[in-house]
Amino acid sequence: MRNLREPRTPAARPATQGSASRARRRKRAAGLVLGVLIVVGALGSVLLWALTPPVDDLQRRVADRLATHGATELDALPVPDRVGQAVVATEDSRFFSDHGVDPRGVVRGLLGGLAGNEDGGATLDQQLAKLLYTPERTDVGAKIEQVILGVKIDSGYSKQQILRAYLASVYFGQGYYGLEAAAHGYFGLAPGDLSWAQASLLAGLVQAPTAYDPLTHLDLAKQRQRDVLDRLVDIGVFSRVQADAAFAEPLRLRVPQA
Repeated sequence: MRNLREPRTPAARPATQGSASRARRRKRAAGLVLGVLIVVGALGSVLLWALTPPVDDLQRRVADRLATHGATELDALPVPDRVGQAVVATEDSRFFSDHGVDPRGVVRGLLGGLAGNEDGGATLDQQLAKLLYTPERTDVGAKIEQVILGVKIDSGYSKQQILRAYLASVYFGQGYYGLEAAAHGYFGLAPGDLSWAQASLLAGLVQAPTAYDPLTHLDLAKQRQRDVLDRLVDIGVFSRVQADAAFAEPLRLRVPQA
């Protein structure tokens, strides 16, 4: 009797092969999307670079701001000084190594703009761009412009020039624009004569000069001063003992004449 064999059926493809094929397709698609985003981002950056103003007039803009508020000449400020170190520690600890932009800060800033608030990690370059080029704007477009301007500023000026311009332009409260005016106004001293206690207090005012006004909210100003000193410890400028000693120093604030 003839032995009849059952017809062979094609072997089923292992499930793992199908999964691997789908994974490869997803990877190729993701790579394509990423490539498109990179190209679009590059073209957008070139376009924004062309549309944003040049920054070769930065020094003039600082001088105009100083003149408007009756402050002193830009070159009168010593850099770096204690306030400068404290501001860098609290506002942009990677200032001396970045190139005018912090990608993580950009994302936080854009999300904050979409949410209608000022949250974000803007570099000192971007903050300076806001002070001098987009002072009245808080929209997302302005934040994007500040990023591009921050890169332009960083590529066109030294870190010392940028820090000097920032300290000359920023508002410290009580009508004091710039470090020179703030040092004289609050303490009756030149910036280079400030103690670490005084310097760390002034650096803390940059974030919210009205809320931390030491003449009206000394307790809040001292809390903010502690934050600044903690940052100086974090980046290695101070030991904890030195920070505690600076916090305990008397501020010797000037009392405005009635």
